[in-house]
Amino acid sequence: MSEDTRSETYAELAAVGPYGVRPGHALITMVEPHPGHEYAYNRWYEDDHYYAGAMAMPWMYSGRRWVATRDLQLLRYPEKSAIAQPVTAGCYLSTYWITAGRYDDHMRWTVAINKRLNRDARVYQDRTHVFTAFQDHETTVYRDGAAGPRDFHALDHPYAGLVVEVIDADSPEQRAELLEWLRTRHLPRRLAGSPAAMVTIFRPTPLPLDRMSYVKQVEGTDTRLTLLWFLEAGPRECWEGHFGDLEAAVGESKLGRVELMAPFVPTVPGTDRYVAELR
Repeated sequence: MSEDTRSETYAELAAVGPYGVRPGHALITMVEPHPGHEYAYNRWYEDDHYYAGAMAMPWMYSGRRWVATRDLQLLRYPEKSAIAQPVTAGCYLSTYWITAGRYDDHMRWTVAINKRLNRDARVYQDRTHVFTAFQDHETTVYRDGAAGPRDFHALDHPYAGLVVEVIDADSPEQRAELLEWLRTRHLPRRLAGSPAAMVTIFRPTPLPLDRMSYVKQVEGTDTRLTLLWFLEAGPRECWEGHFGDLEAAVGESKLGRVELMAPFVPTVPGTDRYVAELR
């Protein structure tokens, strides 16, 4: 195929289909580098994979990396988590927004590019995927109504921290009830006066059958919700007062159970800041 033909194909693709700014979908991936490989993993991800394996792809328009130092890992709960075993596993988190309506297009590209990266030995193998899933956006709840950054700004705005909350319901029907309770009652109450500016809610989708073998199939696609709390204060400063009791609050609703509460701070791109504090 000639270069001219490829160029014409790109022009055709850009001229059709959705191209809004809303985060219709996300990739949320929590990864644990193997002991002794922390520095090498961090440099591979930041210097190569964040770009070649993510941001350079069509329709993945925003991204940010986060890290949980050892003191932040020790704040996590519940101890017996359906997400992470042990609950401290998964010290790096990457979050990416994908344009609404472009999930299928993006997935075709991401499967193909990751096969190519593997063939070219550009995939770092000494790591474990603890919680990796593409997810569909359900809703966003804001603390300040129409004021402040929107969800499509969230990965570019300099938030001081992020809390990942994963809640499991017992059935698809109960998940629908849980989502409504979170959206209309629980989150508006918890956000009022809190350091969290917004909470985005996603539901996981199955990975394609031709996914990379080192990434396990997603669980809970019919019963799970993933919440991302974007913080204007560091999680160390506000954990006890705002996040330590969320397991009980959700449990009292009888609509679901918290399977992970995990705080993170943003990485500093191009540096190894925090790597020495992971263990």
